[in-house]
Amino acid sequence: QLVESGGGLVQAGDSLRLSCAAEDLTFVRYTMGWFRQAPGKERELITTIDKSGDSTFYADSVKGRFTISRDNAKNTVSLQMNNLKPEDTAVYYCAAEFEATTQTIEIARVDYWGKGTQVTVSA
Repeated sequence: QLVESGGGLVQAGDSLRLSCAAEDLTFVRYTMGWFRQAPGKERELITTIDKSGDSTFYADSVKGRFTISRDNAKNTVSLQMNNLKPEDTAVYYCAAEFEATTQTIEIARVDYWGKGTQVTVSA
């Protein structure tokens, strides 16, 4: 299972760090990613990191502001979010795909989801 932490209420321009701890899975065999879902909108992929941590993907909406990282020794993946904007307000979900063959993660291929953590950015 995946357990997220670190969400909260911040002001525009602030930073926030999300963490996701993986339990009971062979973490190094999973591509990890973060999705988010704003009210009334579809869940969207914002970033992924491959099994080794050498390759990352970012959606245009977060490129240059968000950084994904992983620690395979601790079975954790983190998302550093800087210069947050009100449009970043959403529930953020950690996701894992086993032995992914592409850099992006499709919702249908996600093997594990976290329960989500709320991020709210006020103007």
